[in-house]
Amino acid sequence: GGQDGRGGEVKWLAERADGDPKVFIRITFHYTVRGKALKPAAVERAIHLPAEKYCSASIMLGKTAKIIHQWDIVEIE
Repeated sequence: GGQDGRGGEVKWLAERADGDPKVFIRITFHYTVRGKALKPAAVERAIHLPAEKYCSASIMLGKTAKIIHQWDIVEIE
């Protein structure tokens, strides 16, 4: 069945190369997902699939930067 997601937010932190060009070398996205009885596997799939398959910016940046996706679930009543 469907998951009862109620919202969330994402924060990101980018690390650049020391020398020129100062390209991104690591980008960490941290997702906070709020909902009721959310299944971790479903949350992980919902985060990774769009970013890795459909988001052209993530795909382009992933050519030069290590992209890390972290997440946690906040259970709400």
